[in-house]
Amino acid sequence: MKILNLIVARSDSKRLKNKNMRLIDGKPLIDYTIDFSKKITSDNLILLSTDSEKILERGKKKKILCPWLRPKYLSDDKANLVDVSIHAIKWYEKKIGSVDALILLQSSSPFRDLKTVNRGIRIFKKNI
Repeated sequence: MKILNLIVARSDSKRLKNKNMRLIDGKPLIDYTIDFSKKITSDNLILLSTDSEKILERGKKKKILCPWLRPKYLSDDKANLVDVSIHAIKWYEKKIGSVDALILLQSSSPFRDLKTVNRGIRIFKKNI
């Protein structure tokens, strides 16, 4: 089963500018999500969707897929995660190959439990 990890990170937050590049304990917020994602799957199944050049460069430095900047219409306050996810999946399936499922990881929620996520993946695979 091929599960795509989609990391979403916008450049502008209403309350905190460039929050995804802010340092937490000396590390940019986005890095926590990228590093966590690498514990779940291989690098070619991690796709970063962002409208920020800085975040895009960070993803490239961490050697994950970040082939484009997200279109403006998918980056404003009215954009929803379903549309962002569909955009990313369509690109991935056109350029790389089909996927069976998606794990959506928001960079603004960096503290996750690996055991819980892996358990969820096992349950999902068992019940499809």
